This record gives sequence, structure tokens and C-alpha cells, in this order.
Amino acid sequence: MRSGPVRRRHNLRRGGLLFPAEIPHDSNKIRRQQALDILLSRAAAERFGDAVANVLGDTPHRIFTPGDGPDRQADIAFISRDVTGRSTKAAPSDELLAFYAVLRRSTRLRWVQAHSAGTDRPIFAELLQRGVTVTTSSGANAGAVAQSALGGLLALARRFVPLYEAQRRHAWQPNFGEDTPRDLAGQHALVVGYGPIGQRLARLLGALEMNVTVVRREAPPPAPAPAGEARPPAFVTFAQFDEALPQTDWLILACPLTPLTARLVDARRLARLPARAHLVNVARGEVVVEAALADALSRGALAGAWLDVFEREPLDAASPLWDLPGVLISPHTAGHSDSYYDAVGRIWLDNLARWKRGVPLVNAVPPQPAAA
Repeated sequence: MRSGPVRRRHNLRRGGLLFPAEIPHDSNKIRRQQALDILLSRAAAERFGDAVANVLGDTPHRIFTPGDGPDRQADIAFISRDVTGRSTKAAPSDELLAFYAVLRRSTRLRWVQAHSAGTDRPIFAELLQRGVTVTTSSGANAGAVAQSALGGLLALARRFVPLYEAQRRHAWQPNFGEDTPRDLAGQHALVVGYGPIGQRLARLLGALEMNVTVVRREAPPPAPAPAGEARPPAFVTFAQFDEALPQTDWLILACPLTPLTARLVDARRLARLPARAHLVNVARGEVVVEAALADALSRGALAGAWLDVFEREPLDAASPLWDLPGVLISPHTAGHSDSYYDAVGRIWLDNLARWKRGVPLVNAVPPQPAAA
């Protein structure tokens, strides 16, 4: 791959620049400037550069990458999946830190598009405090995450792990007698969160004839099931969360990390779950008090868990979760699929077109009040 600034014959255009004062927009405000500077990774520039030119049309713009010079500033930035790479909140990569450095020095920065559905990395709080608009890619990988969560649930419910362990020993050990799996039909799944992931999960679990209850901020009135479809889930509010736990077979976390959901599943709430219950977490690790979860699992107070996210990532090699029976560990990979990059790109390009037209952006994160 070539080094130096990414240049395309379409990148610099002349004409009026639509540059809204704030998003959501109250009105279209047009001003002229030499060019709109757009920060991308080199991979995103190669993949989406021509599409950016097509979207912006006569709007003058320049695409640049973090390595193109120490003084470059951005008006718009797209944090694509390759930028975060294998890094975590606790262990950012050098490439990610270089991208952050450009964001922090860009006094003209107006809008940042994230590839993720969540914005709990500290950089986003910084940007919002500065008045920068942040948009997410909520929904881009909802199908993959829901499928992964369902796969984890099925692996635990159908006792695939003991079968695999027996296979490794060349042992013929059918799930029989006390190891016979319980039917999923009729079991109760409590799904926390009803965004794109939670909605897909509710449909999938309903198709398995499970009884689904969704926890959300506000519970809508009951609705009849459409003809030929599984019955819709029941809804409860977070104020009713504790009451629903004793009847729960599967506690599935698919919510964003917010002040309301941080440490939501603690020792007290784990104790309200029946010993037959399992936990599935595709939300954020901080939604669960990890030490309390490990304790409940080690005592047999909880039957098992499928965990894709953790309080600190990577999960420490000394964590007891690695070796507890009935626990499946996934390294924050539930949303990975070969279509994800392009799905995120479509959301970003749609928002770029909205930005140009001066209309509200999709998946905008609510602004934060300025620090006192």
C-alpha cells in the first residue's frame, strides 16, 4: 500500500459548501471555504473515497489520514473498524491513539461518525463535551450480534460443550439422564434492551417458542401478534426488573452502557435468579459486576454464562471466568462479520449526504452539557 497522503482526482471540488452550525439542524446554512477536511483511516480512504466524492458532489473536500502531517485538522472524521482494530478501552493501539490525537487537536471538528453502536470509550465523552456531534452505527451488526447471542444460548442449552469435551477424549457420552437438556420452548428469556439487537433477539427467541420479556425505559401497551408470527414479547420497565428475575431462565443483556445500566447486574440481583438460570452478555462488561458473577457461578447459584464482553478487556488471564464450568468466553467478537465494514460505510455515507443537505443525522448521540 502506498505511503503519503491519499489523493484522488475527485477529492477536491469547487462550489458552495453546506456546513451546518449544529446537528440536528435548525436550518440550512451555507458558507464558502477552501475545502472540507475529512479524516479517514487509509483503509477507509481507499474503500470509500470515490463514494465520498459522489455524495459531496461540488462540495470542496480533502480526505486525509493521521499520518499525513502533524498540523492537519479535521472538520469531519469517520472512526472505521480498522482504526480500533484489536484495541480495547483499556489498551488502545498506537494507530488508534494517532487517530485520537488528530481529533483532539482539530479545533474545527464538527462531527465524528463511529463504527460502533456504543460510545462508551472515553474519547466520545470528550468530543461531546466539546460540542462535537457524534453519531453511531447502531444496527449495522445487529444481526450478527443477535445470532452470536442465540448461538451461545443454544450451545449452553443443548450442552454442546460437554459433547465437544467428550469428542476430544474420543468418548461416546450422549446427553442422557440427568444431563438431558431442558426444552427451550416455554422457558423464560428476560432481554434487557430493545434496540436493533434486542428486537432481533426477541423475534428469534419467540420463534423458539420461548416466553420473552423485554426490559426497557418505558413499557408500551400490549400488542396482538401479527398473523402467522410468534407472539410479541411482554415489556417491563427497569423499575420492574427485580420482580422479573425469579422467573427468568435466560437473562440476556443487549443494552447500551449508561448510568442506568452500569453495574445493573450485581450480587443482589444475581441472587434473585434461580439456580437454573443462565446469563448472556452482548451489551458491555460494565453492566455486570464481574466478581459477583464469578462468585455465583463458582457456587452453583447460576447454571452458566455466555460472555462476549468484560469489565476490562482483554480479560485477564488470571480471571476465574476462564475455567468455570458452564461458562463460554467470546473475545468481544459477537458483532464481527464480513458484511460489517460495508454496512457501517453505508450508514456513514447516508449521514454524510444528510450533513450536506442540512437535515438531522441518524443515530446521533444526545449532546452532553458543558463541564462546569
